[in-house]
Amino acid sequence: MRRQREISAEIAVVGGGLAGVTLALACAAGGLDVALIDRLPLKAMLAPKFDGRTTALAHGSKQVMAALGVWDDLALHAGAILEIRVADGASPFFLHYDHADVGDRPLGFIVENALLRRVLYERARSFRNLRYLAPATVARVADLGAASLVEFEDGTRLRVGLVAACDGRNSKLRQDAGIKCMTWDYHQTAIVACVAHEKPHNSVAIEHFRPSGPFAILPMTGNRSSIVWSERRALVPALLALPKARFAVELQRRFGDHLGKVSLAGPVWTYPLSFLHAERYTAPRLALVGEAAHAIHPIAGQGLNLSLRDVASLAELAVDARRIGLDIGAADMLRRYEGWRRLDAVTLAAVTDGLTRLFSNDLRSVGLARDLGLAAVNRMPRLKQALMRHAMGAAGDLPRLVRGERL
Repeated sequence: MRRQREISAEIAVVGGGLAGVTLALACAAGGLDVALIDRLPLKAMLAPKFDGRTTALAHGSKQVMAALGVWDDLALHAGAILEIRVADGASPFFLHYDHADVGDRPLGFIVENALLRRVLYERARSFRNLRYLAPATVARVADLGAASLVEFEDGTRLRVGLVAACDGRNSKLRQDAGIKCMTWDYHQTAIVACVAHEKPHNSVAIEHFRPSGPFAILPMTGNRSSIVWSERRALVPALLALPKARFAVELQRRFGDHLGKVSLAGPVWTYPLSFLHAERYTAPRLALVGEAAHAIHPIAGQGLNLSLRDVASLAELAVDARRIGLDIGAADMLRRYEGWRRLDAVTLAAVTDGLTRLFSNDLRSVGLARDLGLAAVNRMPRLKQALMRHAMGAAGDLPRLVRGERL
């Protein structure tokens, strides 16, 4: 027989990925009673295995980590990005960003996802008002008007004022709420790996646009870089089936010789690439956060940064509402959240999708136009500075956490 245990919290965060644990941590730091729900046990979160994925934390996201008290634990293992070079295949035209043009702060940092997750969970464990309910599976969420009831498959029920859906692009909570999405497949797969190279990268990130998809080289600590190699999906199985030596040749050919000989420093992982954008970010007492609301191409490395701005906005609104005695799941609060986040997300989704379509082809006429565009932007310092500030998460109506302020 199922247990009919009922517990309560102020906010339930469903999904313990990077966006979910950061939201839970931010809300707990702001004094809310938080329940973080995931299918994986805490042990797995505190000792995650390196899966090849890294995150390019923009300056604004670094500020979030600093405000939540975890940046010092990440800093020693984070590779700073001081310059970004963008090139269109073998074209002589390029676009160069230098952090010195907008101040003395790095444009961003490359951090291993596994490290980021472990550090966030270790910090989360220090808050007595944050409970990790796992392994657990949410069966359904019911709107009771004055509260929401989260029902688990084992019969446990959780009564909360607000539910945050951080359960990814295939979000069950979004689907159950009847929220439709705009989606399409890029027919590309991201090949992700850590590589070692003979020469230092000097904290320079490189993005080569190729007809099959972008090839990004992201500086890690030491003489290592993370690669995100977007390739036509139909070609990926044959590439992965190559003998190790032959795969290394293909990797070196795309990587280039500017850092000397390149070798794999670990396994190779693959992730299919697609686009998703929810028609709305909220339902009664429900807020979509991160990839439950939007999933974009990694062409500009902005996916998690976009999600962390969702996190910072929702946490600020919920914490401020609670401090003045308001309902944290009220309809007007949810409208403010959607209004705050929608323009940023729609704009970035449109930009990354447009860049992917513009550069993932080998049409000569289009190629000439985009090369001239890169060269033109490179000669416009004010435009480059504005683009850099946006990429750093340092422009627009920023939540307090993104400004480095505590809630």
